[in-house]
Amino acid sequence: HANLELHGPRVTIDGNELQALPIGAERMAAILDLINSARQSIRLIFYIFASDEAGRQIRDALVEAARRGVIVRLLLDGYGTSATGEKFFQPIRDEGGDFCLFEPSYGRRYLIRNHQKIVIADERTAIIGGANIEDPYLNDENPQCWRDLMLRMEGPAVVPACRYFDSVYLWTTTKGAKLRTLRRIVLRYSQSSGPLQWKFSGPLSRKNRMQANLAREMAGARQVEIIAAYFSPPWSFLRRLGRVARSGRARIITAGKSDNNATIAAARHTYSRLLRRGVEMYEYQAAKLHTKLGIVDDVVHIGSANIDFRSLYINMEVVLRIADAGFAAAMRRYFDEELKRSERITPELHRQRANLWRRFKWTISYWLVTSMDYTVTRRLNFNER
Repeated sequence: HANLELHGPRVTIDGNELQALPIGAERMAAILDLINSARQSIRLIFYIFASDEAGRQIRDALVEAARRGVIVRLLLDGYGTSATGEKFFQPIRDEGGDFCLFEPSYGRRYLIRNHQKIVIADERTAIIGGANIEDPYLNDENPQCWRDLMLRMEGPAVVPACRYFDSVYLWTTTKGAKLRTLRRIVLRYSQSSGPLQWKFSGPLSRKNRMQANLAREMAGARQVEIIAAYFSPPWSFLRRLGRVARSGRARIITAGKSDNNATIAAARHTYSRLLRRGVEMYEYQAAKLHTKLGIVDDVVHIGSANIDFRSLYINMEVVLRIADAGFAAAMRRYFDEELKRSERITPELHRQRANLWRRFKWTISYWLVTSMDYTVTRRLNFNER
């Protein structure tokens, strides 16, 4: 691999090198580097893969990889990528690559979505996180840019993610595949031991290890920091945050800007309860927020999952759990820098905002974003400024 100059926090754990990618241009360079340097295989899952400049560059790199004999498999969400069209990806197929859409027949338009973002090269190097393949996620100079976060990892811990990808790809391309089979795949590849653990979330599973693990960690936590672009968790999650705040410290950054104001309104529906319990609430102001990051004591969670009902119980999601005190401290410093670009929501400010009409919008938005796809609730776009 090329020696990219990346500036995010990095750490080596159990023979695996991890580095955070908070800068859009570095995410773009890292993805292209993985594709261009691959010699055997490329596996790629994304929710949105746009046909803009970033999308064309990455598509063309995949075409070139397939042309030089690399096995290329591309799995995209059928609803999230519906604006692009299959014709855009035909050159990958023309060079021998494989491409398919995640479109389960059950709830295909409004319920189950593959919201994961994963790139894997040669079963050795991977990039995961929150960013889609689209200019605003991969270029901080874009006027509509999203503030986001991804993670590059290299080492033997990448292999289980390859096996997971292959199982989901097979399920997606199998006619009549059952949802219960998909749930079993999620459970089979979600890990529960070691300093690096893959956590996968799947559709309507009562044995979702992602949310169960978070609940278990927060039960005895002294310090919690969360950056969540979409924040509308179940009330049980809010109670756990309140318990952490009473015995230690809990800080949350949510979106102050978005292309989906219904998600901002839904987050504000939770503020009263959290502020009463001493949770510190902030709204990010420097750009539209899309980051997904959790720090619980000495454990870091980075991936595609928001802190909302859809990510915890419905969508296909991926999170890497990283148990390392040094990396947790580094990501806490990153969190502190993001606080400087955020507005603190004091109880007084929240009371000023919370007139009867806004409380009604916040309640309705909270219900809607827990039941509908983000691209559907975006059309509502309540004015929250």
